Amino acid sequence: MEPISYLQALILGALQGISEPFPISSLGHAVILPKLLGWNIHQNDEFFLAFLVATHCATALVLFLFFLDDWKRIFRGLGRSIRERAIPAGDNDARLGWVIVVGTIPAGILGIALEHKLRTLFASPTTAAIFLAVNGVLLLLFERFRRRPPRPGDFEGDADSRIAKMGWRQALAIGTAQAAALIPGISRSGVTMGGGLLTGLSNDDAARYAFLLATPIIGAAGVLKLPDLFGAAGDGVRGQALVGAVAAAFTTYLAVRFLLRFLETNRLTPFGIYCLVAGIACALIFAF
Repeated sequence: MEPISYLQALILGALQGISEPFPISSLGHAVILPKLLGWNIHQNDEFFLAFLVATHCATALVLFLFFLDDWKRIFRGLGRSIRERAIPAGDNDARLGWVIVVGTIPAGILGIALEHKLRTLFASPTTAAIFLAVNGVLLLLFERFRRRPPRPGDFEGDADSRIAKMGWRQALAIGTAQAAALIPGISRSGVTMGGGLLTGLSNDDAARYAFLLATPIIGAAGVLKLPDLFGAAGDGVRGQALVGAVAAAFTTYLAVRFLLRFLETNRLTPFGIYCLVAGIACALIFAF
């Protein structure tokens, strides 16, 4: 019997692609959905972790290609700053690159140090549901305490130059806060978007920064774990992993396109309400 069916792979891959860009926790949904549907799949199953590697790599690849023009400018800007050993005045591409680097380093270090412990400690669907509700509360608080309200035309002009003005402390704090996303139910993109709102970014710019910051983190985590997929843990799930990766790539693209349009004129509030209601409902279902 296959450890995961192709239909399950298709559903979980599509869910990963949607829930990673959306501020609703892809890991939390990956833990909760199998329990709701009665699937014999658990977060710490080796085959399931190997399967998730493929979907995360697909998500990271789509994010990279979606913002490819931005990444080209960022890499050139980083190259200029390294050659000159300083960030040239007015070089927004270089500064944006270092804002991403500063945000990536603590997330990467904490991820390596804490991932296994946090995933093991908070692996149950009930716990994931509770933290999904917590994630909803956080999103609502981010909107409540954002530095400035949405304004007409916030999304117009050069978004990257606005993001580049973020302070180093803010970028470091947001990168550190992303370690909370290792807990199933807490959203990486949600924490990043919320941090952007607290520093004065618009919803649209905060989402863009979240996607740029997530790309190297998700990609590096996926690449580091690729040996698991091609090792013993991947036996019996490689075909399903391919199906899941394709589904994740497709829905990631649609999710990013939707979010960047949606957040031009809307807030994170609907996602906060969804997480709060869904988290409480699932926790009650699992409890009783």
